[in-house]
Amino acid sequence: MTRFDAIAADDRQALFADAIRAHDERDSAFLTIEAAAGDANASDDAAAADESTPWIQFADGTLNLDCTDDELDRLKSLLDEFPAFTVDDLATPEDVDGTNVRVTARTDEERVAEFVDRVFRRVYDRPEAYRAWVAAI
Repeated sequence: MTRFDAIAADDRQALFADAIRAHDERDSAFLTIEAAAGDANASDDAAAADESTPWIQFADGTLNLDCTDDELDRLKSLLDEFPAFTVDDLATPEDVDGTNVRVTARTDEERVAEFVDRVFRRVYDRPEAYRAWVAAI
């Protein structure tokens, strides 16, 4: 892999699919994808700086992500559109706000890539032109 970030939806999905293939080829422990806070074209926006950077990890056909209660509701709604994806585990530690979600994906890299992009846009409320990057393969 030679590129590690993308802004346009088609480019992001191609990046995610390529990263999944690289992860499989390298037999790495996991793949981590992150989405920038706020508008990818904005300069040092104070609101974006205060916002956390959402991430999704992928390994062995399972996506791992953290969600607030509202994000979890949006994720469950999105899953209705992706029947090949199912929630495998929900963990809500007492000392942490939010829920760790494991989603099993029974499909190919391109469909996983599309799902990941939609999670960042709909669940984590990223704009159409958000910047995503592959942080670890």
